[in-house]
Amino acid sequence: MAITSFPFDSQAVTESQYGYLFREFQDSGVVAAYDSPGFHVSAGNGMTVTVQPGLAILRGHMVQSTATETLAIPAAGTNTRVDRVVLRLDPASNSITLAVKAGSAGSSTPSALSQTDTGIYEMALANVAVSASVTTITSADVSATRPVVGHRVGVWSTSTRPSSPRKGQLGFNNTLARWEWWDGSAWADLAPTVSWASLTGKPSTFAPSAHSHAWGDITEKPVVFPVAEHGHHWEGVYGKPSYFPPTSHSHSWGQISDKPGSYPPSGHSHGEYLTSGSTISWANGSKMPHNNSASGSGTWYAVWVEGDGTFCRNTSSIRYKENVRDIGIDPAAVLALRPRVYDRKPTEDKPQSRKDEYGLIAEEVAKTLPEIVTYDEEGRIDALRYDLLGVALLPVVQDQAQRIERLEALVEELARAA
Repeated sequence: MAITSFPFDSQAVTESQYGYLFREFQDSGVVAAYDSPGFHVSAGNGMTVTVQPGLAILRGHMVQSTATETLAIPAAGTNTRVDRVVLRLDPASNSITLAVKAGSAGSSTPSALSQTDTGIYEMALANVAVSASVTTITSADVSATRPVVGHRVGVWSTSTRPSSPRKGQLGFNNTLARWEWWDGSAWADLAPTVSWASLTGKPSTFAPSAHSHAWGDITEKPVVFPVAEHGHHWEGVYGKPSYFPPTSHSHSWGQISDKPGSYPPSGHSHGEYLTSGSTISWANGSKMPHNNSASGSGTWYAVWVEGDGTFCRNTSSIRYKENVRDIGIDPAAVLALRPRVYDRKPTEDKPQSRKDEYGLIAEEVAKTLPEIVTYDEEGRIDALRYDLLGVALLPVVQDQAQRIERLEALVEELARAA
């Protein structure tokens, strides 16, 4: 008959059928808590071990012991061996008994268990190491191997894991102190520890977004703040004097009285700024670039003014340069620059100052991007090389281009994984 079903009323049910039924309800093992004494094996006197009372299931059959049992370990030989204390199911004799299964002489591996589907079925409770020529078994010689059941979610040690697990079987491994499950080929950690190194797809850098901190949350802040160089509007200054003794200063030509009517020329030259019959109306030939308008298709140069007032052209060819090397500019240093709107301070020759100019403050730029700050003859911060600001912006653009490339690659990876 190809299909059978059981048990039903007025039906003969065999021992094997009941065994098949109950082994699906529970695996073979000691029915107890993992740390309970049920069927626990320990060293006895001389060449004996004792087995505590307990309850166990073997291949769907139940065995119960109500008293401590003593088992004799076969005498030691001249070589070491490993014996096994087992519960042995023998369907032919309708019994489950305690037995000692001697190991092979000279081997550190215990004998294999007999675990047939319908005949003899053995379940190991402990291994007993028998050294050569000993006459006493000690507690150090006995190691527990009993499987423990009684829960639908199992509890076991590494050595007593279920021998024929099914995919998805779950239990707590007391040896490894972890929950594990059978993935079909190996025992896998149910909740593995995740470390930073084991994460995949993580970004290599984390750009901080705009944020703020409460003053009380900031650690290692200074107790006092030295006043940095700064300015105030004249109207906002209190207690200012009404009279200022003159210091070293200058006056425009029109403001000077009793000046001589003529000046005999001393020995000097005007270089290339004069043409035949022309005169200089502005100092150092400054009227030449002022009067020349941008036109034509010839070679163009940016004009610089050196500290001594000399005009010169800005060249970029490698022919005029040496000791060329890379410079590391932090994009964050450029992004930290603060555009400002300000009024120019009035001077004697220009009492009406320019209003609402916009640009950068050199002292602020010096804190993050000193490469484009210039200084006067006395070492004071004086001006900015605005022509170099575009060069400083290149690392910002390159950094953003790399970020965009990484983000595009991440988006593509996420799209493929979806």
